[in-house]
Amino acid sequence: MTMSGEMKRIGNEAIYDARPLGVGRMLILGVQHLFAMFGATVLVPLLTGLSVSSTLLFAGVGTLLFHMIAKWKVPAFLGSSFAFLAGYAAIAPKGDPALLPYACFGVACAGLVYLLLAAAFRAFGASRVMRYFPPIVTGPIIIAIGLTLSQSAIENCSKDWFIALVAIVVVIACNIWGHGMVKIIPILLGVAGSYLAAVAIGAVDFSAIAARPWFGFPVEYDRTVFAIFTNGRVNFDLLLSSVITIVPIAFAAMMEHIGDISAISSTVGINYIRDPGLHRTLTGDGLATTAASLFGAPANTTYGENTGVLTLTKVYDPRIIRLTAVFAVLLSFCPKFAAAIESMPTATIGGISLILYGMIASVGVRNIVETNVDFSQSRNVIVAALILVLSIGINYSSAGALSFTLGSISIKFSGIATGSLVGILLNAILPGKDYKFDDDAPNPTGVNLEIAQGKSLDWRASDGVEGQDTVIS
Repeated sequence: MTMSGEMKRIGNEAIYDARPLGVGRMLILGVQHLFAMFGATVLVPLLTGLSVSSTLLFAGVGTLLFHMIAKWKVPAFLGSSFAFLAGYAAIAPKGDPALLPYACFGVACAGLVYLLLAAAFRAFGASRVMRYFPPIVTGPIIIAIGLTLSQSAIENCSKDWFIALVAIVVVIACNIWGHGMVKIIPILLGVAGSYLAAVAIGAVDFSAIAARPWFGFPVEYDRTVFAIFTNGRVNFDLLLSSVITIVPIAFAAMMEHIGDISAISSTVGINYIRDPGLHRTLTGDGLATTAASLFGAPANTTYGENTGVLTLTKVYDPRIIRLTAVFAVLLSFCPKFAAAIESMPTATIGGISLILYGMIASVGVRNIVETNVDFSQSRNVIVAALILVLSIGINYSSAGALSFTLGSISIKFSGIATGSLVGILLNAILPGKDYKFDDDAPNPTGVNLEIAQGKSLDWRASDGVEGQDTVIS
């Protein structure tokens, strides 16, 4: 087929090998994925106080590591996870630089939990393991994550409601009336629109951008986990509290991962849950999260935004995603670029997060609705009620955590940690479990904590028959 013929196929026919398109067009397709993931990926370090440069570096490195472990088969990009925002906020309020390495330690340990679930999938099969993490558990946890973060969104918006409203209006307009790539990248467009509005009214200080060099190393040792153990002032109580607070969030994040792999499988028409298997994809995601956290970057996760791009272009070649990863790595070595991102007004972040946190909570509701959770059963009502009340109530209590002393060690359970553990335990103990996980039909099997747009082909059987369109988020 001629080159022009190959280009006509983009968006119309599935392309599993992009090499006939040529290097130039493959690079353009890679940049497109970069724009899709960019807004959400850089938003997490802005919300938490982590480094933008290290975030971009380990988004790229983590994606390449994931691809290697998943046998180079899955067209997935790993960007910053929103699931752990509540954990960062609990351990390092307002992005305290002295406390962020401790939060990163907890996230690094959470990444290792992925390996345990991966081993369980390998040993026992998906259906046996997933019965302990049904939507009646993961749905309320995700709702609680979104709602516990709502206060910070309002506080940031209150810095300048005009700038915040510009971001909100742009995101809503792109989601409701946008088409093509506009619908895929509403976060990025919302950030850009609000940023330009702030520039127009003189609310942006460019001095920090001018002061930064064009080239620099993206990782600062003092912001890594390793610095905790070499500065001679290790707070072991805080280390333990970080692990206890953040590790339970991994269960929601892992369900997010399964949902994303399901969505990618549905879009591409290849059952990645079976081959390379969830044990490999979970291992790749977990190791990427641990590596990123050790070096002071946010947790990684498979990105729904890029699934939207796959749907739009129908170019399913994982090589394109790996090109995107290389671009992210290259950008991480430009401090001036990072400074431009960091100069973003607080109100811009507030406007974006106001929608984002609400969307996170809404995804939890959607997960419950789509999987037909039966609330006529008392056990389901009890599980959901305790998760929500404990998670939100403890978070907004005067103490902000459930604290107790074990010997000489002070232990703190965050609301999310307490609610998650209680929910998982109650679901395992109480009779009447009715959730069944089917790895042959992986559409509504999990959740996605990101804002993802677009539509995906419903699950297609091995004979290539297309199903109905379904919205993935």
